[in-house]
Amino acid sequence: MEERHPSTPPPSVRGRGAADNPTNRFETISVELEEPGPETVPTVFLRDASRSVLSRNDSPDVGFSVSLNPYRGCEHGCIYCYARPTHEYLGFSPGLDFESRILVKEDAPELLRKELMSPRYKPEAIAMSGVTDCYQPAERRLRITRRCLEVLAEFRNPVAIITKNALVRRDTDVLAELAAHDAAMVGFSITSLDPEITRRMEPRTSHPRERLEALAEVSSRGVPCAVLVSPVVPGLTDHEMPGILAAAKEAGATVAHFIPLRLPGPVAGLFEEWLERQFPDRKEKVLNRVRGMRGGRLNDPRFGNRMRGEGIFADQLRALFHTTCRKVGLDTGGPELSTAAFRRPAAPRADGQLSLFDG
Repeated sequence: MEERHPSTPPPSVRGRGAADNPTNRFETISVELEEPGPETVPTVFLRDASRSVLSRNDSPDVGFSVSLNPYRGCEHGCIYCYARPTHEYLGFSPGLDFESRILVKEDAPELLRKELMSPRYKPEAIAMSGVTDCYQPAERRLRITRRCLEVLAEFRNPVAIITKNALVRRDTDVLAELAAHDAAMVGFSITSLDPEITRRMEPRTSHPRERLEALAEVSSRGVPCAVLVSPVVPGLTDHEMPGILAAAKEAGATVAHFIPLRLPGPVAGLFEEWLERQFPDRKEKVLNRVRGMRGGRLNDPRFGNRMRGEGIFADQLRALFHTTCRKVGLDTGGPELSTAAFRRPAAPRADGQLSLFDG
């Protein structure tokens, strides 16, 4: 059964995607707070005590098996974010908590180095932002992603980044160093070229124009770039797909992918509530089209279907995507990243000297 929120949505909170904190489905106790005002939800950063940073998955729908996420939760506040339910496992809400209670892996670069140095580690491409964006606003100050990239460059381990933030241009030097060994690519997620829709749907992401400018700068340094039209929101942003693909190609993208909107778990209720606040006149059209692609529901979790969708409208989106890619000259596969240049630097001995027999 789909989760439903009250028919009267709470008022918008300035700079946030969600407007409240729905109850955590794993918690037996909930606390009712006073209705938040436009300035009452500051971001709080918490230390993440994880002792490893590389996560593995065996999903047939995901194009990578190893990922690194320096942050848990994401201040970007994208209302549709499929990662929102992960905050429930930490005891938080997938609503405002997800975008205002950010767990930070301060020692991620040191933990990454330790894992790459292990003889058990087999070189393979590592995805950054497999769950939350590694270039969310806090990265400008904390520089954890930057330091992780420097470790990867030292080992020449390939990395694939997905981001909605133009801050990635800061690290073009390290990415270019890796790209010289066919060991880096950057995917820019662009959901809409309309700054007003972006402001409402992805409140703390970079302006679409800035993402395209960052794409141009990164690709000019020899780093392969992809555009991800993701998610495509039917009835709201689907008509923009040709324009997004053409603009990304002009900026330097060589590869393109798209994913229709999916609304797992509590994200469905949050998204319905957001539509009621932001686009009430389009709410039923959007939700009905999502149901049309998801077997009558707002989410279809089946492997093979959850990233593609099914039905007439999903088929139309695929046809439009592939036709436009052929027209503008975008590949729908992707650059292969290489582990051929991987190396382990010499390890220091207990006396502080470098061992001739390590690395």
